[in-house]
Amino acid sequence: MAERTNPHDEFFKYELGRPEIVQDFLRHYLEPNVAALLDLKTVELTASSFVDERLRAHHSDLLYKAKLRNGQDAYIYILLEHKSYPAPEVAFQLLKYMVRIWENSVGDKAGLVPIVPIVLYHGTRRWRIGRNFQSLLKLPPELKSYLPEYSYQLYDLSAYSDDDIRGEVLLRATLLALKHIHDGDLPEKAPGILALLRDLAQSRSGLEHIEVFLRYFAAGSDKISGVDLQRAVEVVFPEQGAEIMPTVYEKWVQKGLKEGRQEGRQEGRQEGRQQGLLEGIELALDIKFGMAGLSLLPELREIKDPGRLDAVKRVLKSARTPDEVRQVYQGASG
Repeated sequence: MAERTNPHDEFFKYELGRPEIVQDFLRHYLEPNVAALLDLKTVELTASSFVDERLRAHHSDLLYKAKLRNGQDAYIYILLEHKSYPAPEVAFQLLKYMVRIWENSVGDKAGLVPIVPIVLYHGTRRWRIGRNFQSLLKLPPELKSYLPEYSYQLYDLSAYSDDDIRGEVLLRATLLALKHIHDGDLPEKAPGILALLRDLAQSRSGLEHIEVFLRYFAAGSDKISGVDLQRAVEVVFPEQGAEIMPTVYEKWVQKGLKEGRQEGRQEGRQEGRQQGLLEGIELALDIKFGMAGLSLLPELREIKDPGRLDAVKRVLKSARTPDEVRQVYQGASG
């Protein structure tokens, strides 16, 4: 299924795009002498992104504005590097993004303000490359003073054990999800990550976080099946599990339908709605039934009647087997 959004980007921005979570992150992971300069209560998200369009498959970013304790403005720029291996050129790309931030703020009366650049990396290989700009260049000492130099703070999640990851439950769960999303043992890790959210399940906002985590596991990894996720939810949320998963299926189908309608309006094609509906159904089948559910896709793609696909969408909340889904659209054709 073609993805309209990068699952790492979507998850990163939903969770670390919340000031209370990024404040927790900075409190625990920023160098103490730097954290001491910041008034973390003033941290607020800006609406800007500075990543090159061609690099959005590998980079996501968040820009926060904050006050230093002396009253001066500052920026905190967090770049998520979600390649599976370290990228030496990230220091150059970061420099470009920082220049763009300064260009945007050059009209402010305060002039240029300091930027704290942070790289959050969750690849499978350890980050063993230089963390400063001039490490990219082989320079005679006489030339160094003519070229820019800066360093960035790195948070390589592969260097942390699970026990070393600190913070409140939402931050810990977020970092653990990013850390293990590429791992083959994600099906074994997922219940423990979701268990951190158990106390949040009683509130509406808590359920939204759980849905975001489930969607990330499903869309961000090919190591975990719908059956694995269903089992994890039933184990971690024995009382709410029967409610959580059908609600998640319905929302994902509706999301696919909404995106399809938008695509249809943009392209002037009725097929946009049907394609969006099919993509939402595909994701729900994958999450709920795994490969057994996806085996229905060739038949579903042959359906031209949106009413039959709507019938499939409705039954997905309650269907217990792929055969129950098949009976609905085969019956509707009769």
